[in-house]
Amino acid sequence: MEVILLEKMRNLGSLGQKVKVKPGFARNYLIPQGKAVYATKINLEKFELRRVELEQKAAEKTKSSQDKLAQLQALTVVTITAKAGEEGKLFGSIGTRDIANAITQAGVEIEKRSVQLPEGTIRQIGSFDILIDLDSDMTTIVKIQVVGEG
Repeated sequence: MEVILLEKMRNLGSLGQKVKVKPGFARNYLIPQGKAVYATKINLEKFELRRVELEQKAAEKTKSSQDKLAQLQALTVVTITAKAGEEGKLFGSIGTRDIANAITQAGVEIEKRSVQLPEGTIRQIGSFDILIDLDSDMTTIVKIQVVGEG
C-alpha cells in the first residue's frame, strides 16, 4: 500500500515522500495519527497545496528540537536520589518517567518517550549514560548519577 508521508519519520522517509508500507501499519497507525495519507491522485493534489504549511511545521519542530538539544548538551550531570540497600541495589527501579522528570526539574522539558533505555530500567546506584531521542535524526547522551539514600 502506498502512502504520502506528512512528516519525517525515521526508517521510513521524509515529508512528502511516497512510500510503500504494509496495509495494517497504514490503517492502524500512520493515517489515524495524521502522519500519512493514502497515495491517491486527489490526496496528492491536496498535499501539494499544503506542502508549504507542512514544511513550516517541520522546520519549527526541528528548530525547537535543536534548542532542546543545545540545552541538554549544556547539562553536566543530572542527579536522581533513590532508596538503596547497602550493596548499592535500589529498592525498586528508575525508569523513563523518573529520568524524564529529573531532566525536566533540571531545566529542560522532555517527554518520557524521548528517553531510551535499551538495557532496561536502572536498578543500582552509579553513573549512567542515557540516550535522549528528540527528533527522527537528533539524539544526545545525558549523564545520570543515581545516588542512594537511607
